[in-house]
This record gives sequence, structure tokens and C-alpha cells, in this order.
Amino acid sequence: MFSNRKQLLLLLNIVLTNVQASSKSEAFDHVNLLIGNGGDTPNGSGGMIPSTAPPFAMTRWVAQTHQNYVSVTPYNWTASTIHGFQATRQPAIWMGESGPVVVVPGVTQRGQLNVKAKFEERGLRMRKETEKITPSYYSIVLDDGLGGEVHVEQSATSRVGHLRFTFTTNETPYIILESSRPSVLTSTPTNISFPHGTVALHLHAKSSRVHEICGFNGYYCARFDYEDEDESYSNFGVVQNATTYPGSLSGKGTLLAGYALFPSQKGRVVVNARRNIDEEIPDASNLENTAHKTRTAWTEKLDRFALEGATEVQKEVFWTGVAHALQVSVYPSEQHEQDAYYSGYDGKVHRGRGIESYTGYSIWDTYRAQWAFLILFAPERLPGMITSMLADYEQGGWLPMWKNIVETNIMVGTHADSLIAEAVLKGVEGFDKELAWEAVWKDATVPPNDDLSVSYFDREEHVDYEVRAGLSSVYASKGWVANDVHSESASRTLDYAYDDYAAYKLAVALGKPDDVTSFLLERSLRAPFTLFNSGTGFMEARNADGSWAGPDNGWTEGDKWAYSFDVVHDIPALIEKGGGNESFVRSLDEHFNGGHNDHTNEPSHHIPYLYALAGAAYKTQARVREIAQMNYNNTPTGLSGNEDCGQMSSWYIFSAMGFYPVNPVSGEYVVGSPFFDKITIDIPPTPQQDPQRKRKLTIIAQGAPTKPYIKSLTVNGRRVDTPIIRHEDIADGGEIVFEMSDVVQEWGNGILNHATSEKAERKQTIYDYPDRVEL
Repeated sequence: MFSNRKQLLLLLNIVLTNVQASSKSEAFDHVNLLIGNGGDTPNGSGGMIPSTAPPFAMTRWVAQTHQNYVSVTPYNWTASTIHGFQATRQPAIWMGESGPVVVVPGVTQRGQLNVKAKFEERGLRMRKETEKITPSYYSIVLDDGLGGEVHVEQSATSRVGHLRFTFTTNETPYIILESSRPSVLTSTPTNISFPHGTVALHLHAKSSRVHEICGFNGYYCARFDYEDEDESYSNFGVVQNATTYPGSLSGKGTLLAGYALFPSQKGRVVVNARRNIDEEIPDASNLENTAHKTRTAWTEKLDRFALEGATEVQKEVFWTGVAHALQVSVYPSEQHEQDAYYSGYDGKVHRGRGIESYTGYSIWDTYRAQWAFLILFAPERLPGMITSMLADYEQGGWLPMWKNIVETNIMVGTHADSLIAEAVLKGVEGFDKELAWEAVWKDATVPPNDDLSVSYFDREEHVDYEVRAGLSSVYASKGWVANDVHSESASRTLDYAYDDYAAYKLAVALGKPDDVTSFLLERSLRAPFTLFNSGTGFMEARNADGSWAGPDNGWTEGDKWAYSFDVVHDIPALIEKGGGNESFVRSLDEHFNGGHNDHTNEPSHHIPYLYALAGAAYKTQARVREIAQMNYNNTPTGLSGNEDCGQMSSWYIFSAMGFYPVNPVSGEYVVGSPFFDKITIDIPPTPQQDPQRKRKLTIIAQGAPTKPYIKSLTVNGRRVDTPIIRHEDIADGGEIVFEMSDVVQEWGNGILNHATSEKAERKQTIYDYPDRVEL
């Protein structure tokens, strides 16, 4: 479940009291964790769950209504029964669970041993009207099936789950700790030991190879303490393959759980915990303190944003979006603990020595806007996140693509190159930049093993690191990835071109030689347009011999419409290929009016902002508002597509502020249309700055809720006539003032002579890979 030497800590007790009162927070009170949990099936809209944990937690806790796996989340709001309370590290709905542990309350008739461990049998009916959901506290009343109730409360710190059960029965309560599922085998027996007044369960779970976590082991432990320390305790056992073994200390099987029965005295307190409790929950009996501590961690982040002129629906969407962008795998899970041991990409145990290890990197999604969000609003995390990626590189040989404990080889491109370049260009410090360059340069110049013999289709098993599959074929000599050799070839070509550009920007920032920068820039500018089919006006995959592979082949979560607008690092050239500004705008109109824009997937996220770069800023303003209204609301179906580790919400947050990072490594944001009258943001200091330093960004757009069009713009008192805001204009705070109108204005609609393209007058020749440069 977790990495070598990793322990999941649980804390359970039985008593029902009110959660400690906390200071009022409008932001926290508008977080609606059911947004994105929607649809009437587990894999419905958003793929989000109402979990309990602080920001950036190692483990989150959630009521279990389903057994989660790829495409299924552990909780769905339409369910009527709860089957336990689960420690989860599933970073996104299209990723699997990395070894769940489920705490299951139940009741058996006095004098009988009817412990229900099977998922299908153990569900208890929910009283939905009693359910309370916040990021720091969850509670529900369940029917116990024998005429009584189980009152459940749940909170958590980063590594400790704190659960409290109150049984209202005279029958015999029990707690099960599910250690495995039929689909998740245990490789060593569960070990249950009994210090005085405690029950401890240790799980060592292991599975196989690339996606299946080759060489990674998981451990959890739990401890029960009792209110009456003088009372002897012996009602325990193991459920193995649906058979109960009273008094057993260990077991091994495809369905494995430990259980403990408690006296049938009402109000009995049961506390379950293990080591590190003193650090994270020093008062083991006080769930109120845990909930208060976790709420405080959330309000510190959420209260940085103050909104004026937003509706109740917009407030819930916005602040829930901030929460989504700072939890789950959005913030990759923190894998270090007090003694800082973690499993590395080489399958060995490493001592962190202050290094945090992160997982859950959905980089193909999050490089677009969520990373920019973190740079601005969680700068204290960036050095550790990049250092973690560099540790992955040193241990496994490559930067992560989609890391879920191990590399999953899901999606295409090496967009960690973009994360690192954007961080350097925006002034992030605190990591080894030369090691980062070495890793990025390797991405750009070294193909994967077996590059010409493996197609690397999505989730292909038993293959090596995918990285830039196709790099050693015609991409090197002609500029495209061959569709008859590699899957998703057209998307790969465009993504590799952008990653080359990101590597180029990093090389320039670090002062690398001209031959290196020229090589990267030329390839990044040449490759995209090798796919442009002038006969159709669309990008199209090509085979190794140069023939067209067909308009519907070679795409990743998109089609020819979305990807024909996907050259974010050279938009002037893209507009030129499209016939100039007017023709390009007509193409955008056809894209939107024809129903081709698919906001549920990331390749479409930047497209409405392209109008502004082609002299039609007013159309960007209208389209962004339309997309926000159609794709976001405060219901369980309030996200039109999967949250994808915060990218969907980051699009909304930036768009509500009035700008969006179309080209993340450009250091610029394209202006859209702010949603609210005023947003005030306290930008936190970076680790290198005085922690008391105040950086306030104020965005004023009086009348914006009903006036989508911009009449004028000033940034820090400077008049701005083009739809571009620079990162340095906002990074230290400042004031952005939009003058809004309810009718179309001329602002920003002129010909944009903007240096988005760094295309120089160079001879477009064919470049071979240079020898690796040792820099």
C-alpha cells in the first residue's frame, strides 16, 4: 500500500461529541466536496471524492461505498450503504488504488461470532440526512442491522486517520481492518500482536511490475486502546478467505482481514492507533482537536482568496476548485515521515534526509495550468516537488511522466521538462538546477529502450519507461513520430515539440551553449507543422514514409480539431498556417459553433484564449464565460470532465481571475474575462523570502458578473492595450483593474505584434541528434 518502511496510522474511538468550534471562514464553508462526485455510476463526472485530510496529505480517508479501482472511486453520492471507512491514495479515477486499508464497523448478536468481512455483506444503511462533509471532518449515522445505530465521525492528519464510532446497541460491536482484496494479494501474512490493551495489525502487500508496483512494499498498522485498562481482552481473530479464525494472530489469503470484538456496553471508547501518534495526534481521545487542526490547515490556504460579486454557486465552485487543486494527487502525496524513509524508483529503501518524496504526478494534465497555480499559491512546496522528481531521475533513470508510486507510462510527452522550465523561469529556487538540466536534456535526446520495436500504446504492460517513444525514428530526421510505428503519434509529435521548446527555454535561462539552444528551438518550431495537411487545413498523423495516416488516427484524448490548435509555443506561426488572423478566427468559430470543443479533456483548455492572440479578444471574453457556465456548477455533476489532479479547477480559477497561462513556459498569461467584481489574493512568500512578507494581488472588475467585455485594462497603474499580463506583474502582488462593459469593445482586438514566437530567420534544415553535451 505504501512504500518500504511506510506505515499508515489509524486512530479510532467510540464516543459522540460536537466538533470543536472553529473561527468562521467563508472560504472553508463554501467548499462542497460532492462537486465532481456525480453521475449515477461510480465513474461519473469529475472522479472526485469527499475525503478527509489536510492539504498535501500522505493519505486521505473516505467513506467506502464501492471497492475502488481504475475507473471507480471509493465513494459515490448515489449509494445507500457504507461498507467501511477507507484509507486511500488513489490519485485520480483513472489510476488504481495503491493498497487500501478499510476500517469496518459492525455488530453481531451477543454470544455469536458473525463477523461480516465480505464487501457484499458488510454494508450498513446510511441515513443520508445525517451526513456532514467537510475537508476536515466527516460524520454519518448508520443503521447497524440489529435495531441499533452506529454514529461515525472521521478526521485525519497527513499520516493518521482518526475515526470515532459510537454504537447504540446492547449486542456485540466489532471492528474489522480489511487488509486485502481478491484482486490485491498479500505476499506475507498479516501479523497481529497484542501488547497490553492493544491490537496491532501489520500488512506487507506486494504486487508485480511497471504499473503493478514492482519491488514496492506496503505496510500499515493499527492499535486499539480501551477506556478500562484493567479489563482483559481476548476477542480477536482473522478472517481469511471468508472463514473466521478466532484467536489467530496471522493469516494469508486473497481476502484477508483482522477483527476485534468489544464488550456490549454502550458508549465504550475504542482507540486505534500506532506510532507517530504523539507527533500528529498527541491527544488520542480528542477527535475535535484533530478536526480543528486539519480545518486550520485548510483555512490557511483557502482564506488567501476573497471574492466580491460572486454568486453562492460561483463561491462553491471557486473555493472547491482551490481545495481540489491542493489535495488528492493534485498535490502529489507526501511520502516522507518523521524518520524519512521511502521507496525509490529503483525499488530500494531510501532515507530522505529531509527530502520529500511525492507521487501522483498527472503531468500531462497539470503542466497546463495547475503547476502555474502551485507556483503562485503554494510556492513552499515547489522545491521539494522538483527535488522529488530529480530523485526519481537519479534512481530510475528518467523524470516521471505519470507517477503513481511507480512510473505508469500513461499519457504522452515528457512534460516534467515544462514543469522544471516554468519553475526556473518564474524564479523558483531550492533545487539542483544542473541536475534538472541533465534530466531534461536526456528526455530531449535519448530514446527509450526498444524504441523501434514497441508501440507504447496506452497502459501497455511489461515495457520499459516510455518517455519520448519514437524519438529515434523519423522524428529525429524528418520531424514527426511515425503513426505506423508508435501509438498516439500525432499527439506525441506536438507534445514533443512543446517539450523541446520548454527545454530550450531552460537551456537559455541556464546559459547553455548556442548549439544546444539552437538545436532545441529549431526542432520545436519545425516539428508541429510537419503534421499540417494543407489539403485539409488540419493537423494529421503521418507514417514513416511520409504518407498521411488519416485524420482520426494518432490522437490522445482529443481529435484533429483540438490538436490543430495545439502549438502553444508558436501561435503566430499557427495563425499564419491558418491563413492569417481573420481566417484563423473563422476556424475557431467553426470549432466552437460546430460543437468540437471538448472541455472535458485538457487539449481544449487553451483554445478559447487563442481568439485574443488573433485580434479577436472580445470572442475570448465571451467564450470563456460560456465554457465556465456550461462546464462548472455546484452539484455532484458540477465538473464536466475528470478533475485530473486539479487541472479542471485550475482552468476555472485562472479564468475567474481574468487570465490563463496558454504557454506555461512563456512567463505570460493571456487575458480572458474576469468573473467577479473583485478578487483579493494574499500570495504566500517563497521559501527564500521573509515569511512575514506580504504580497497582495487585487483584481478589480466592477460590474463583471453582468458585463463580460473589457473596455480598458491597467496593471499596477500601467495602461495595457494588448491581452497579455506578464508573470512579473503579479508575482509580487499588485493591482489589476479591468473596466468592463456589457457590449463588445475594441480593447485588445488589434493586430497583435507579440513575441510569442521566437522563430528566427534560420534555414529550416534537417538536424541529427548532436552528441550528448556534458554541461
